[in-house]
Amino acid sequence: MPTAARLIAAICYAAVAFFASESFTQLLPDGTPTDWFSEINAAFGAFAGWRIHGRQAGNPMGPAISVMLVTEVVGLFYVLVFHSLYQMIQNALDKKYGDTMEAIVGMFQLAGQYGKMLATFPEGIGILLVGGLLSAWATEAANRRWR
Repeated sequence: MPTAARLIAAICYAAVAFFASESFTQLLPDGTPTDWFSEINAAFGAFAGWRIHGRQAGNPMGPAISVMLVTEVVGLFYVLVFHSLYQMIQNALDKKYGDTMEAIVGMFQLAGQYGKMLATFPEGIGILLVGGLLSAWATEAANRRWR
């Protein structure tokens, strides 16, 4: 059921994902297409915000921070799986894999590489944490204001 808290959570987490993605693009190798990179990640952020934090709104800030962390981890998981799957399909079309199992292993290796790049990028982690805290506050405030 749509609520104001779900809408605010979707908008806020989409914005956090967009800005974190924009800063993350500087880490990608030269020549990596980033045409829809930030927009796709924002869609996953909106989905995670709507489905996870928006649904569980109504907590004090302590539990809201825990929900924020879960929301961001789930959103990051979706982003990593999507982009590694997309890259795996591109590599498979370029015949870089010998068989299906090699492609699946390659997808997990790509997800690990992207995750490692993100984990060692303090600016992106800062954007995710500060933006997540602001998103949690806004979601809880919207839930209190418009029940």
